[in-house]
Amino acid sequence: MDDQQPLFKWSWVTSNWDNDTPNSIVNLLQAHTVMAGVPVILGLILALPLGLACVRWRWLYQPVAGLMNTVYALPSLALFTILLSMTGFTYTTVIIPLTLYALAVLIPAVVDGLGSVPDHVRQSAVAMGYTPLRRLIGVELPIAVPVVLAGVRVVAVSSISLVSVGALIGQGGLGNYFIDAFQRDFYTPAIVGIVLIVLLALVADGIVLTVQRLLTPWVRARRAR
Repeated sequence: MDDQQPLFKWSWVTSNWDNDTPNSIVNLLQAHTVMAGVPVILGLILALPLGLACVRWRWLYQPVAGLMNTVYALPSLALFTILLSMTGFTYTTVIIPLTLYALAVLIPAVVDGLGSVPDHVRQSAVAMGYTPLRRLIGVELPIAVPVVLAGVRVVAVSSISLVSVGALIGQGGLGNYFIDAFQRDFYTPAIVGIVLIVLLALVADGIVLTVQRLLTPWVRARRAR
């Protein structure tokens, strides 16, 4: 790199912000958000019934947790490579492994969340004539929300980070800027990518916290006393 070239060039940001190319900052930011957000949503949708099944049939939890932990231990790049022959160079190649990683975190979160519901609360709901479904929706899930959403926070941040690995197969969102910076020995794209990924993680974490506060108003009331 030229010694006179600055570490960061603001002119690169302005010229690449939204220049109608696939590698514009806006387009890559949108792609990164989609590839990180969809696994979180899919993971939560799949983890809820699987977690409920593990609570209902306790013998099922260990095999499911063991399988998910094995998947979580697999390198993301290896999974991307395996999926290339089936899904090609698409968002799906990144979304599927990240969804599996999300399940590895969210299934235990659902099980632990439901396990945190006191027995006397369940018994009180039964005594009041609650059906199992009504008890689950109206009593158990609301109590489990903080534990479940703590898992969602972990998954959201890790997904935003792991999307960048997809740059090695051309589907890394903002991570593509890391490859660009390395190839050209020009650090501005990497700095932009890092800053936006951190900001995206902070926004995602803030959204999950806001949802948690909206779903658990009694926690705020208890703290206000």
